[in-house]
Amino acid sequence: MLTQSRRDFAEHVVLVSRGSFRSQDNMSHKEANERAWDRLSRANSVFARVANDSECAQPLKTLDARGWLPSSVQGLDVLCLAAGGGWQSILYAVAGARVTVVDLSGEMLSRDEQQAQMRGVHVTAVQTSMEDLAAFANHRFDIVHQPVSTCYVPNVQQVFREVARVLRPNGLYISQHKQPTSLQIAARDSRDRYIIGIPYYHSGPLPAVQDDSYREAGTVEYLHRWEDLVGGMCRAGLRIEDLVEPRRGDPQARPGQFQHRGMFTPPYVRIKARKLEEQTSSEPVLWTPGVQD
Repeated sequence: MLTQSRRDFAEHVVLVSRGSFRSQDNMSHKEANERAWDRLSRANSVFARVANDSECAQPLKTLDARGWLPSSVQGLDVLCLAAGGGWQSILYAVAGARVTVVDLSGEMLSRDEQQAQMRGVHVTAVQTSMEDLAAFANHRFDIVHQPVSTCYVPNVQQVFREVARVLRPNGLYISQHKQPTSLQIAARDSRDRYIIGIPYYHSGPLPAVQDDSYREAGTVEYLHRWEDLVGGMCRAGLRIEDLVEPRRGDPQARPGQFQHRGMFTPPYVRIKARKLEEQTSSEPVLWTPGVQD
């Protein structure tokens, strides 16, 4: 029994060597990120904030201020993907969904377990990477809901393929991602202007930067371009229905605060997509005029 979370915004540093990630033990990105999120959970990070009574009183409104979810999730199969921490999965479970939460971090999943027990709801927790959903059969879920997390894997296309595989036809995929331009920012100059210091076509783990707003401490992160995010979903068989940029800026924020930077470049993008209906033929039928027309 367990649940999920990872609230939308950020504020820390990626601990990497100059130019590219290199941990002391030459850990893979999965190992490094598992350790980082275990540590963030133990430190009661903002990303490990559990659902409170007020939020649980209106779980769907809390989850979905934009009205993307159906009016009821009662009896629906929901996957909270890379979402451990005791927030998202609990809200879905309280709303009546059959909930599975997946996360790389056992410490984050333990929060889901504790909160599910406390709230008297059932949540199934699975510790695995978002890149590998082999534990689940095809067409297993009605909804996949993923908070900001695709930045922690090098191959976002693999994530989208797995999401499309486990979703039922017409199933809903709601996800949030770090915008590429925000991850390109490396510093702030003496006039409080933000400097793009990482190439748009950077490959591999992101290097350490002076301005570490919207980076999580100790994690290994990757920049995914728009063609990776939007194009990747389309190529996986997901139809995009809406796209918004959550405002994380505050005009009253002082330079150096992450809300100040959020006024200059949006840190996140939230996307509503839907699994395409199964096609009866793998080959598209193209009509062309013929002799009989």
